[in-house]
Amino acid sequence: MAQWTQMNQLFRYLQTQTVTDLYPPATFPIEVRYFLADWIEEQRWEDFDLEKVEQESQAQALLEQIISILQSLAQQKPNVVEKMRLMHISRNMNMFRQQPLQFGVMVRDILRKERVLLSKAPSKTPNLAQFPQSPNREPASSAPNMRDVDHLVLKVLELQDCRQKIHQLQEELNWERQNFEALQGPIQQNGLDPQNAELQKVQNNIQQLEYNVKAMVKNRLQLLQGAVDCLDQCQSRLINRLKEWRWEQHQATIGHPFEDNLSSLQTWCEQLVGVNGKLRQEVMLVGEPIPELQERLGQLLRALIQSSLMVEKQPPQVIKTQSKFSTTVRYLLGEKVAPGKPVVLKAQIITEAQARSLGQLGNMPSENVGELINNTAILEHNTASKSTCATFRNMSIKKIKRADRKGSESVTEEKFALLFSAEITITGCDTSHRIQMISLPVVIIVHGSQDNNALATVIWDCAFSEPNRIPFVVPERVPWKLMCMTLNTKFMSEVQTHHCLDQYNQHFLAQKIFDKPDISGDFSNMMVSWAQFNKEVLPGRQFTFWQWFEGVMELTKKHLRTYWSDGLIFGFIGKQHLHLILKDRPNGTFLLRFSDSEIGGITIAYVAATENGGQKIQNIQPFTKRDLEIRCLGNRIGDIGDISFLYPDYPKHDVFKKYYTDDPLPSADGGYIGVTLQTKVTETGLASPNVSNMTPRSETPQDHNALVYPIRQFQQPFPTEPLAGPSADFSNPSTLFPENMDPHEGMDMEIEELLKTFEN
Repeated sequence: MAQWTQMNQLFRYLQTQTVTDLYPPATFPIEVRYFLADWIEEQRWEDFDLEKVEQESQAQALLEQIISILQSLAQQKPNVVEKMRLMHISRNMNMFRQQPLQFGVMVRDILRKERVLLSKAPSKTPNLAQFPQSPNREPASSAPNMRDVDHLVLKVLELQDCRQKIHQLQEELNWERQNFEALQGPIQQNGLDPQNAELQKVQNNIQQLEYNVKAMVKNRLQLLQGAVDCLDQCQSRLINRLKEWRWEQHQATIGHPFEDNLSSLQTWCEQLVGVNGKLRQEVMLVGEPIPELQERLGQLLRALIQSSLMVEKQPPQVIKTQSKFSTTVRYLLGEKVAPGKPVVLKAQIITEAQARSLGQLGNMPSENVGELINNTAILEHNTASKSTCATFRNMSIKKIKRADRKGSESVTEEKFALLFSAEITITGCDTSHRIQMISLPVVIIVHGSQDNNALATVIWDCAFSEPNRIPFVVPERVPWKLMCMTLNTKFMSEVQTHHCLDQYNQHFLAQKIFDKPDISGDFSNMMVSWAQFNKEVLPGRQFTFWQWFEGVMELTKKHLRTYWSDGLIFGFIGKQHLHLILKDRPNGTFLLRFSDSEIGGITIAYVAATENGGQKIQNIQPFTKRDLEIRCLGNRIGDIGDISFLYPDYPKHDVFKKYYTDDPLPSADGGYIGVTLQTKVTETGLASPNVSNMTPRSETPQDHNALVYPIRQFQQPFPTEPLAGPSADFSNPSTLFPENMDPHEGMDMEIEELLKTFEN
């Protein structure tokens, strides 16, 4: 009812004739709008179109409901005048029972006119904005588009009204001319005065009508030109919005929010193609050819037909040969497709160079660069969703022909795309049209080991490409602040968490990718290259930055999501920063950090006592995906007795108790007793600690098989003076963290060997 509430505020500023024209007393009087305001605004009138004959039953149902509601309201009214008025209106509504679709279109146009009036009203009625929109209205983002279409429809209605008035004037003129000839004959025969008053009056009427017709014809041409201009502008906004939708779909790959519903855009397309048809009809009815407008309307129609093909569901952007995948292509003008021969869409693989050579009206690439199986699908209309789609369900790339690579370029850096094309005929058009659309860039691999590097190519392309680019151009270098935003967005999206990477995490990532661990300044405007992202291995490692970061995402997504979302994992932190924040903490204080020496590992760093009473920072061998599949992180933390407080000072059992589980391993057949695993920590080169001191819960060593992880111990321990003492020197962390330390040094027992002992 929000729209009617706003109209009530607006009526005081409108002329009486405007209101009468808006609500014609003979067909849809204002009383209907007033008494049925809520119900009217809850229905979907925008779907109605005189060309959509299949909607007649829906329009008939709405008409019957209106008549029934009016009759019920009439019976409820104690005032006899109101009762008789409502009964009279309900009887008049019966005239539409023979043409219910015309009734639906009439109500649609009335609501559109209301929105146009409201769009022009804020300067006069500033309090209109306080009323909320009704639930069935278009979302706020599409409201300007609705007003554009409403304004365009009103121009067409005005043009049609002008044509009808010209026709009426022309009929009056023809009648007056005939009357003039009828009067002039007897006067000439009888020799009467040619200046006869009656004859002069008819002649004056003829001159006035001729003048009015000429003025109306001139006005008609101006209205026609204005309507075509308005259509051009509205269609340009639509095509830009379609491009924005594709761009948002592209950005969704790295986790940006994306509204994938195409229904409002489809309605917009259908309305514009309908307006185009009406304007072409008006041009033909002018009587004399207007080639400029005819050509312009034809160009607009072709552009709209060709722009309405959308890849609603993109194929995977990393495709492995010989593997099945699916994709869905939607045609937004599906209901306008001429009946008869089914429309078959064909898909083919194209290279980056072929994608660049494709114009909007480009020809099909002559060279076939890949063999695509199950590459055709029929456009099918779904009446329930009102969508027309072609779904490729079992496509597969059998083989691919690669281009010559430049320099050190890898096969996982080569980008392809799928080109979808078809010949289509729209109702009301004499000729068929070729439509085509390419998918987002895809990387084609032949082995699963290439997946990680191929994904890096996709991420770089999605994150740093520009809208309306030449396919598939991306910059070689980008500012770190953009890279950092991408990593954060992708991490949150992949892990499915609202807990973002904080400034300390981001700073460490910058230090790592630039190999500048000693810099504490701002990296925002430093340029990071594709090579630094996923081509060059990190110093002292065998993997790239992306391979390491993606491993952390994968581990967090599968095993650490809740820990991360609850803020229990510090995450990305360098050793120098780690040393600074733990230096004043009591023994047993620990934090969880992602390993920077292994792909997909999380380690526990904690403050421990030295043999001479000092302190040192210990890093437990990182837990990987396989480790956490055997025993979860919460249980492992509970197992280790040397850690007591999660940084800064949270008792670990209070924080992690909800993660503790003691489910035994399932027993094998044969009546064996099940076992439970327990994590133990030993110091390489030192006496093994007392097992009972490292078990946080009352469990005896005989009840468990122990998984033993060595501690990564830094060579230089903390000084023996008290932590708060003035002689405690933490200003030179480099002495505490030697480089090139082997993360696997001191491993007492490999997990594989341990598991073998359970089989006997």
